[in-house]
Amino acid sequence: MIEALKQSMYDLIVETSTKLPKDVRRAIAAAKARENAGTRAAMSLATITNNIKMADENVSPICQDTGMPTFKIKTPIGVNQLEIKKAIYWAIEEATKHGKLRPNSVDSLTGDNSGNNLGAGTPVIKFEQWEKDYIDARLILKGGGCENKNIQYSLPCELEGIGRAGRDLDGIRKCIMHSVYQAQGQGCSAGVIGVGIGGDRTTGYELAKEQLFRSLDDENENEQLKQLEEYVMENANKLGIGTMGFGGETTLLGCKIGVINRIPASFFVSVAYNCWAYRRLGITIDAATGNVKGWLYQEGKEIDFNEQAEDKVADKTREVVLQAPITEEQIRELKVGDVVTINGMMYTGRDAIHKHLTTNDAPIDLNGQIIYHCGPVMLKDEDGKWHVAAAGPTTSIREEPYQGDIMKKFGIRAVIGKGGMGPKTLAALKEHGGVYLNAIGGAAQYYADCIKSVEGVDLMQFGIPEAMWHLKVEGFTAVVTMDSHGNSLHADVDKSSLEKLAQFKEPIFN
Repeated sequence: MIEALKQSMYDLIVETSTKLPKDVRRAIAAAKARENAGTRAAMSLATITNNIKMADENVSPICQDTGMPTFKIKTPIGVNQLEIKKAIYWAIEEATKHGKLRPNSVDSLTGDNSGNNLGAGTPVIKFEQWEKDYIDARLILKGGGCENKNIQYSLPCELEGIGRAGRDLDGIRKCIMHSVYQAQGQGCSAGVIGVGIGGDRTTGYELAKEQLFRSLDDENENEQLKQLEEYVMENANKLGIGTMGFGGETTLLGCKIGVINRIPASFFVSVAYNCWAYRRLGITIDAATGNVKGWLYQEGKEIDFNEQAEDKVADKTREVVLQAPITEEQIRELKVGDVVTINGMMYTGRDAIHKHLTTNDAPIDLNGQIIYHCGPVMLKDEDGKWHVAAAGPTTSIREEPYQGDIMKKFGIRAVIGKGGMGPKTLAALKEHGGVYLNAIGGAAQYYADCIKSVEGVDLMQFGIPEAMWHLKVEGFTAVVTMDSHGNSLHADVDKSSLEKLAQFKEPIFN
């Protein structure tokens, strides 16, 4: 029984990491159909659907950030939950070994990466007993970019752009609308939100994340919450944040809300934000044999993304080809909205690298080079050569304290990431002659295909996701969203969406 159970858990992990469920595919297809042809949002959604196809074909991670594996498991009375835990641990380690999960478990004090996704608190496993005779096992892989956009409100409170939120349904509504605004494109919009009303700080967040296990197609049994979900879905998309925060018609793919009791002194509204790469699947398991009986979240129409035409940006959009090393003169010619195609070398750098470079020399000459905010999934072949299994961008705003200083210190001309950066980096781009390029978040297979070889690696002591990988690329496409003239698409979208948020100030619920 244990061997079959191990295989069942392994299959669940691989399928969750590499294949989006049908309800999510339908939501993405609907978003793509709504978008205006030729826009940056349409181009982004075309890249996303292409990435989904590639992940299917390659059986490789949809997004390189496979997040914190979180299991929700219901077991019949008498089933040994310790055996299930052992099976999950084995499956997690095996999936990591085969590049279906990125090694993401890091010691919070030392920063050491366990290398196998196991460690204190990793993975998360929530058990519940029920009276049915089979095991219900569900898994969500929620990456760090969207996890960092989770937010919790304590009512009453004052909210930027939308005013006072009181301890009532309208106050809850305002919190949810504000949560979508504050996420912008940093959580890889268009996204899905799970909302938990009530509880304490801990149970409120747990309830919010639990809502993400619901199907996008279901209807809330609570009539008030059903109306609130419908309201949010209709109006959050009027904020104009759009896919990747580029502006557009679709900002939210789903909103699911739950409620639990609270104590009189506390009133929390907790929001769990999930990216478009909504990796959530489930299986039913025979409690006696450990074999898979069936798959969950796979009801309804199948979407064939092969039938969906690819979108290109409008003719008026300028397309530029760059090859490193890049000169300041080339950078100064770029403006927000330009589509840049990169050939040649780029170097990955995330949190550990940026902190390291503030007080240390770079392991290579970075003058005129490109830093890619990316923690790839890497596999080593029998000859000891590294290959990229998945390589989409990570959220750039975490590097805001370091980025401008590092660019000036080492002569870096371009930074690639997702979600944009803040005023300190924007000022440095203008002073130094640099540019920020926004790649499509979650498109890990699309960008992995652009990487033709791994030319080297430095600083491996930080672990695979945080090391500096030397990547030779061809046809790597991204959009200029912050230029050397002080312009920022991210700041513009933030400002316009904040103005649009104000239209939802007035109460609508009696």
